[in-house]
Amino acid sequence: MSSYRELPIGIFTGSSNPALAEKIAAAYGQSLGKLSRVVFSDGELYAKYQESIRGRDLFIIQSTYPNADNWMELLLLIDAAKRASAVRINAVIPYFGYARQERKDQPRVPIAAKLMADLLQTAGINRVLTMDLHASQIQGFFNVPVDHLYASAVFTGYFQKLRLTNLVVVAPDVGAIKMARAYANRLDTDLAVIDKRRPHPNAAEIMNIIGEVKGRNVLLIDDIIDTAGTLTNAANALREAGAHEIMAACTHPLLSGKAYERIESSVLSKLVVTDSIPLKRESECVEVVSVAGMFADAIQRIATDDSVSTLFNP
Repeated sequence: MSSYRELPIGIFTGSSNPALAEKIAAAYGQSLGKLSRVVFSDGELYAKYQESIRGRDLFIIQSTYPNADNWMELLLLIDAAKRASAVRINAVIPYFGYARQERKDQPRVPIAAKLMADLLQTAGINRVLTMDLHASQIQGFFNVPVDHLYASAVFTGYFQKLRLTNLVVVAPDVGAIKMARAYANRLDTDLAVIDKRRPHPNAAEIMNIIGEVKGRNVLLIDDIIDTAGTLTNAANALREAGAHEIMAACTHPLLSGKAYERIESSVLSKLVVTDSIPLKRESECVEVVSVAGMFADAIQRIATDDSVSTLFNP
């Protein structure tokens, strides 16, 4: 079949982020499909579609942050959809877990992101829709189309409304330069970079600030914040270098371990995040902007074979 335009659309969600899924479905203009999910006493998962999905263009929404049950539930839903004769199965993964293990940088380690891609394809997906992959080359791990959304389209509008002056966008490490440059271009401002060394996982040591931040208002940009060690160390270094107000934005707020304590006791005035992952708890320092509208627009464009890339035009 060359076009999916005439197929009825089905939008379903796993259990990882139902609040976001409900917003996406509402923005699209239809209700979520009905699913049942059971966890047996030994932890085994069971999932079943509670309505016919035969002949439908199916969109399954599931962020795959830890624990691994979120991945397993998604795989089960894909397999069930394939066996129930859905015509096309689109995995909508706002946060793609294991994306930080995208290369073999040490002996005897896995390339976990490639393994996840293989599992999704074996289960039966026809397409992936995701946002701000930790490494964009993960798209190449798939042999099916991957639509990669960018939260910058949402964040830029948010920060433009704040009318920030004398602003500089800062990448907290070298890996975030490309993303930070995109924000700097959209906000028509300067770019700076923090050079750091990571002695071991979840630990970072600030080394150098490349760029002028003294007397400037700063916007730190990253795709993932886990323990917030990198973020808060970067904020402290910027303050010592003479920066004024320091804000931060990240797409995927994992916020594990002592992340909340570090953020709340740091020099950051605000951390703005998306709802790709549900927050573990509320905090006065953390503000959420929704990406539901963007995902709903992308689903509409995929369903009608229209361009998704036009969503990113400033």
